[in-house]
Amino acid sequence: MKILLWSDDLMSRVRIESRWKAAGAQLLKRDSTETPDLIVVDLTARDAAGHIRILRAQFPATDILAFGPHVDAEGFRAAKAAGASECVARGSAVERVLGRLGKSG
Repeated sequence: MKILLWSDDLMSRVRIESRWKAAGAQLLKRDSTETPDLIVVDLTARDAAGHIRILRAQFPATDILAFGPHVDAEGFRAAKAAGASECVARGSAVERVLGRLGKSG
């Protein structure tokens, strides 16, 4: 599975990507010309909803999973309005993707 992770948090991105790579995912860079199978957006990233809107237009058939602080109801609403397929709490995002990869833990 090809995954595009959109996050400004380098430490979190490295930790998350390593778990998904270990489970067999291929992580795409932001400037990749390949179509991702899944896009994952960190809602704490600068203008996350704007990026979701652009990514939705660029990849209309690709699921977009947005994640952020569980208390950020407004961020979740903005993400859904921008085109996110699903919004989950930060603590659930890694496992949600591992589940899609057929792995857990």
